[in-house]
Amino acid sequence: MTVITSRSLFDNRILDTDNMTPREDVAKKVEQCRVAAQIWSNVPVKKRVQILAQLRDDILNDMDALSDCLSESTGKVQTEALLGDILPVLSLLDYYLKNATSILADQNIATSPFLFTATSAKVYRQPFGVIAIISPWNYPFQLTVSPLITALFSGNGVVFKSSEYSLPVGKYIDQLFKQLDLPEGLVQWVIGDKAIAEQLIDAAPDMVFFTGGLTAGRNVMKRAALHPIPVLLELGGKDAMIVFDDADLNRASHAALYGAFCNSGQVCVSVERLYVQQKCHDRLLEKLLDNLTQIRVGRGVENDIGAMTTSAQIQLMQAHYDDAILQGAKASGPLIIHDGMFVNPIVLWNVTHNMRIMREESFAPILAIMSFDNETEVVKLANDASYGLNASVWSCDLLKAERVARQLQVGAWVINDVLKNVGHPALPFGGVKKSGFGRYHGAEGLLSFSYSVSGLINFSHLPKEPNWFPYSAERYAGFKGYLDFIYSNDSWWLRGKRNHAVLQIFRSQSQFSLKQFWHNVKCFLTLKRGY
Repeated sequence: MTVITSRSLFDNRILDTDNMTPREDVAKKVEQCRVAAQIWSNVPVKKRVQILAQLRDDILNDMDALSDCLSESTGKVQTEALLGDILPVLSLLDYYLKNATSILADQNIATSPFLFTATSAKVYRQPFGVIAIISPWNYPFQLTVSPLITALFSGNGVVFKSSEYSLPVGKYIDQLFKQLDLPEGLVQWVIGDKAIAEQLIDAAPDMVFFTGGLTAGRNVMKRAALHPIPVLLELGGKDAMIVFDDADLNRASHAALYGAFCNSGQVCVSVERLYVQQKCHDRLLEKLLDNLTQIRVGRGVENDIGAMTTSAQIQLMQAHYDDAILQGAKASGPLIIHDGMFVNPIVLWNVTHNMRIMREESFAPILAIMSFDNETEVVKLANDASYGLNASVWSCDLLKAERVARQLQVGAWVINDVLKNVGHPALPFGGVKKSGFGRYHGAEGLLSFSYSVSGLINFSHLPKEPNWFPYSAERYAGFKGYLDFIYSNDSWWLRGKRNHAVLQIFRSQSQFSLKQFWHNVKCFLTLKRGY
């Protein structure tokens, strides 16, 4: 049996050892989850809310231990673990505890009195069944638990595969949900690498939710298409920050450094491209370089940036840095790696869109700055990217800022702030272009993890409907007049005058009597109450 050893990114000590889930057991876990999901789907949403409410207290009571686990496993500082991993989960959980019942409630749909006499229509939500969640290492708690609770509130079961680079966090999540009063087997954890992820998809869950890189996302989509299984993909980004010359440059400089370097830049919505209007370019650059010297890199709550999580990201950062310097870019300093996986953040300027740093996701603490002249130019530059996840626009003219933001090809944007919009629990989150598709968070999250079912109830006692057989030339003429009577723009009087035949249809359809009328009213009110 393959054993995966997890080590601290600070001192290389062993944190835990886990046995990789045997391939034959992956399908068994999916089937166990499916049985539990059938039970859970019949639990009313109000009861699901009551059960899942315990999760909030469990997280709040153990924040220090969870922060330490996240810090040791991923290299981030504890404050980043608190704000980037734990806070978004608590915020989303609180939102769903308050709103899931109303979001998932049946919807009564208005029906036309002409076309659907004596009918009632509704739409309700059904869970998919088993959701496979494949999550990444950069925010292993948030990006696993957020879709996990969304799936549970919607009535699904979950089999999740956390990244092999953050298994202690995966174990923590597994134990966290075992404490809840859920049907046995409703939340299952599989341990392993890419091969186990493939096994999980091949076990035919009912939906796959994947967060990760573009290449892996393509492979997930190809694998799921073989079955076929619907997928939601939250992939990478190359997010732009646009600063106009009327912006608060002091605030913008602090925001740019935070947006680019929090969690060592290992954020899908990191600020990776900073476009600054030519008139204020030099002033903002000066502020950035001055503030950059105040950022502290190291371990613990007294530092701002922790260690990188994987050596592969350091290598990619080095490649982007070298390519930019070779093509004439200037840098705040050399790329310095110290004490193992710690990397000092870097600012680059004099960059162009021919450089890799402006076209490929870096996912590292490196920020590239480019000047622009006007709105038209910067919108074109910002949209000249294969990704479309998030963006920010900076200006004291809010009308101009929103005008520019609405032209950006992204799934989300924020004005005069960075990243915070992604953490808003009521705002749906997801990308366009190669940043993926589908949405979670907000009401759309619960709707994405369930499917709509439409229902129409006819409570008429007519022996048959007027549109049923037999047809005839006379009925054709009557129906033609009926359509003209309903949809014409003329007055009701003119419609009725030229369509006497439609009255025949009304009479044959209603067979109206007082007894029939009160029967229809009684049935309608019963249906409205949801019997």
